[in-house]
Amino acid sequence: MEGWETDSSGTSHLKARVCAAPESGKANAALIDLIADMLGVSRSSVSIISGEKARLKIIAIAGDTSALAAKLESFGAAK
Repeated sequence: MEGWETDSSGTSHLKARVCAAPESGKANAALIDLIADMLGVSRSSVSIISGEKARLKIIAIAGDTSALAAKLESFGAAK
């Protein structure tokens, strides 16, 4: 995880990079693994709800909302 990034419209996004190639869902699987590992949740708790073939994705994470929010804040404040 690289922290938060703000685009030109002022919307903040969590920035992450994976080494897997964007073919056959490998990069999406690597992203899910990365997020699950960083947040300490199971891989099945993380899913991509939109943007599977796009650079920007919307991710759903099942679990304790306040604990997950605290962990996400630890990646740095959104600018």
